Amino acid sequence: MTSTQPPTSAAGGVASRSESLTSSQGKTTIADTVVSKIAGIAAHEVNGVYALGGGASRAVGALRERFPGGSVNHAQGVSVEVGETQAAVDIDIVTEYGVSITDLAAGLRRNVMAAIERMTGLEVTEVNITVHDVHFAEDDRSDDQPAPARVQ
Repeated sequence: MTSTQPPTSAAGGVASRSESLTSSQGKTTIADTVVSKIAGIAAHEVNGVYALGGGASRAVGALRERFPGGSVNHAQGVSVEVGETQAAVDIDIVTEYGVSITDLAAGLRRNVMAAIERMTGLEVTEVNITVHDVHFAEDDRSDDQPAPARVQ
């Protein structure tokens, strides 16, 4: 029969992921924006993710990048809830056409959870993914270019 007791630390106390966030020397608080940015960067690393965010947030992000001094918002399409020891993540994505969405979602969850847990020590309780669109390579063609002839 296996034990259901939590693991203990070397000092004999109950071990937890938040041990490094609170110590006798003080407490570390991680802002929601930090967790959002980590999740956004980790999501972009996964093959098959074309973009983060729904249509409106991507349009606003594209405008922001065009202004001088504008930067990429790595947290675009990501919302988080961060507690003292846990975090929950919601991610809105656009996938590449042809990618298995179920495999993509599993890989995305793994990568986002690993990055947040490794960098912050927070336990990620869930990563919810909403697929807003599928990107086709033909979508990149500008409206100024004529469509290629179907016959010659």
